[in-house]
Amino acid sequence: MFKNTMKSITKAVYSFFLLTTLVSYSQDKTKTGGVGVLTTAEDSKPMEKQNIYDYDLIDIDGKPFSFAKYRGYKILIVNTASKCGYTPQYEQLQQLYKNFSRSKFVIVAFPSNDFGEQEPGDNEEIKAFCSKNYGVTFPVMEKVTVKGKDMCAVYQFLTQKRKNGVMDSTVDWNFQKYLINEKGELEKVLPSKVKPLDDEIIKWIKKQ
Repeated sequence: MFKNTMKSITKAVYSFFLLTTLVSYSQDKTKTGGVGVLTTAEDSKPMEKQNIYDYDLIDIDGKPFSFAKYRGYKILIVNTASKCGYTPQYEQLQQLYKNFSRSKFVIVAFPSNDFGEQEPGDNEEIKAFCSKNYGVTFPVMEKVTVKGKDMCAVYQFLTQKRKNGVMDSTVDWNFQKYLINEKGELEKVLPSKVKPLDDEIIKWIKKQ
């Protein structure tokens, strides 16, 4: 009888473990606009909630860059590439920055070669490309990795609910956009196809 009881307990514990480790992939239409949201048992772990101001980086010129400089700003973070079908979005990104940079809004770009090897150049080449072709004046960081085991710290924050306190997500392609509110908190994720001058982004910038 004791053995049967132990077997039943063991079976119940194992079943509970399997249930809590199931992974589901869903679309959160409200917050992600079609970007995949990954939900796992990790979500039940205590959060190490951070905000964007915790991160210091190196920009495209090799100089220190701190998000803390932009406390109180709305921030659009975007992973970019020079040889992508979405590369012309640089033009709208620059226009968006020009239109709202005096309204406590900033764009921060992260060049990455993670998708289709569409950003093969080094930092100097990337800077020259952005300047010559699109007149980019918003902050551009050094070339980074935005997925996988070598994912940079900022993108770990952006994609992990345990760190951002809002959602898990995956970076699906170049020019995916993360919107950060005035408190340094992740607010929304937009897929690559949403253009920088889309009404959704304009309304978000203007929203009080």
